[in-house]
Amino acid sequence: EMRLLLEFSSAPGTVLSRDKLLERVWDYGWGGDTRVVDVHVQRLRTKIGQDRIDTVRGFGYKLRG
Repeated sequence: EMRLLLEFSSAPGTVLSRDKLLERVWDYGWGGDTRVVDVHVQRLRTKIGQDRIDTVRGFGYKLRG
């Protein structure tokens, strides 16, 4: 979760795709099943606040800047 938060923090307000997060945070290049990102984003939201990370439907997530 810390690596995920660091990735969001490096580009606040920028939409990060699930595939890009998989690649950068988990060093995982295959974009088939992206639920791992969704699960970790939800856990992170419970820790930093639900309204801090926006879902961009069909693409990914962004940290509110």
